[in-house]
Amino acid sequence: MTTSTEAGVRVELIRALGAAAHTPPPESHRVFEALGLPPATGAAHTQAFVLSAPPHAAIHLGPEGKLGGAGLDRVEGFWRAAGQAPPTDADHLGVLLMCYAEFGERADSPGYRRVAETLFHEHIWPWAPGYLRAVSEVNVAGVTDWAHLTMAVLDDEYRRLSPLGRLPLALREAPAAIEVDCDFDDMLDAMVSPVRSGFVLTHHSLSTGAASVGVGYRRGERRFALKAMLNQDKTATLRWLAAHAADWAQWHAGRPDATTHWWAARAHDTARVLTGMGADR
Repeated sequence: MTTSTEAGVRVELIRALGAAAHTPPPESHRVFEALGLPPATGAAHTQAFVLSAPPHAAIHLGPEGKLGGAGLDRVEGFWRAAGQAPPTDADHLGVLLMCYAEFGERADSPGYRRVAETLFHEHIWPWAPGYLRAVSEVNVAGVTDWAHLTMAVLDDEYRRLSPLGRLPLALREAPAAIEVDCDFDDMLDAMVSPVRSGFVLTHHSLSTGAASVGVGYRRGERRFALKAMLNQDKTATLRWLAAHAADWAQWHAGRPDATTHWWAARAHDTARVLTGMGADR
């Protein structure tokens, strides 16, 4: 197989992985099948990509932990700097992967190659590994297989590309980690903002945590659900959160680069603070 053929296969694989996440069933069935994955049903797609773990950079890299805001502005700014209008759903992982594949097709041009590398290092790699872990743990048929394959492909891309040489802007500008003396509302805000906590809290992880702690799980926004858990048993919930943060710190630390080591340090700091909060109760 020639190098150009290998590059073409790689680009098409990345494009298909993006389309699988961004395209709802049944239109995505053929994409999943082409990837050798079991197709996600409409219910599975909604459960994973809409309700449990929306694949948007803004949620993971924005200080608010929500759609839009500074996280989306940063991605849209990348497109404007590249001389293009931001696409619809500009910070959606599926859109980012498909656009990265498009730039990859033109990688013979140094300019397009630099744009592709910037897109990967600044807007995909800083959050996609954690997101893919979180969505795989939701354990939705078809989507978990997609997440594992996407992670393997992104790991390969990271090894193939030239290193960035610095932390991504979103991490350089990230808010400071929480401290033991932070107020209750700020702590709640941080727990549902991955860039502040170092980990991802999905409805699945919260419901699993509630069961392990022995408190009721109330459906609603994640912040509301976590607040309800803390109101029922603050000490046990804080200890569970600390263990959750420590698990993510260990997972991040096992990965190979400065970006994921930043996440490991952030999750470690959160685990330390939550452990202190739990001990004080």
